[in-house]
Amino acid sequence: MELRLERLWPKETYTVGRLYIDNKFFCNTLEDKVVDKNKNGVFDNGEKKVYGESAIPYGKYKVIYNWSPKFGRNLPRLLDVPHFEGILIHSGNTAKDSAGCILVGNNSAVGRLSESRYTSDCLNKKIEAAQKRGESITINIV
Repeated sequence: MELRLERLWPKETYTVGRLYIDNKFFCNTLEDKVVDKNKNGVFDNGEKKVYGESAIPYGKYKVIYNWSPKFGRNLPRLLDVPHFEGILIHSGNTAKDSAGCILVGNNSAVGRLSESRYTSDCLNKKIEAAQKRGESITINIV
């Protein structure tokens, strides 16, 4: 399974994008502000991570579906993200709910997601099924 997150609308404190599954639009995304301005997958040339306020670097990451102690349930987890640990794809309504993670839902108001828990649950089912089938799951952030 190939996920692709297209970051389309970077703002001062958040970034709105679109998530595709195997090249089909699935939902909108909401992340913290993009720090990797030159889109090379690393923080360089003065780019600095600020805990709880910076989106992860651009790049391709392996995704697994496993237990999140913070949320008390299984969630998609991105592996080997430079400068970050515990990056999940989960529900939330504003960038304040992110802490570097990728939030999913419908971008129905400026800087906000709606139907986030429902969208997250639908995504979880798809990712869990792919993992059970033994598929490789990746996310490419562009």
